[in-house]
Amino acid sequence: MNQRISKLAAMAALIGLAGVSAGAHAADAENGKNLVGSHNCAACHGATLNNPVSPEYPKLAGQFNDYIFFALRSYQVGGGNPLFGRNNAIMAAQVQGLSESDLRDIAAYIQSLPGDLVQKK
Repeated sequence: MNQRISKLAAMAALIGLAGVSAGAHAADAENGKNLVGSHNCAACHGATLNNPVSPEYPKLAGQFNDYIFFALRSYQVGGGNPLFGRNNAIMAAQVQGLSESDLRDIAAYIQSLPGDLVQKK
């Protein structure tokens, strides 16, 4: 139970820190579009980022920018950090050279795309 509470507290701290730094950079969706193209995201997530080439890959188009930013940042941290890391070698390699501003730009671009994700109400 204490480990779960520690994980939740650490996650809340990371989210809080991400929120503090968010004000320092206004996301640039056009730069995000260029980064998505140069990193060939379409190779796995499909040309519109809404039609992945395999069911294991997520649809990205229209996803909330905060979620995308946090997911990309988690790939940068990697599987070596059990509190925040996402363990996927392909995604980790894709995001390693990107700055926090780049991640926010990508997230802004992805959110701007039309998608068919459904929100439960």
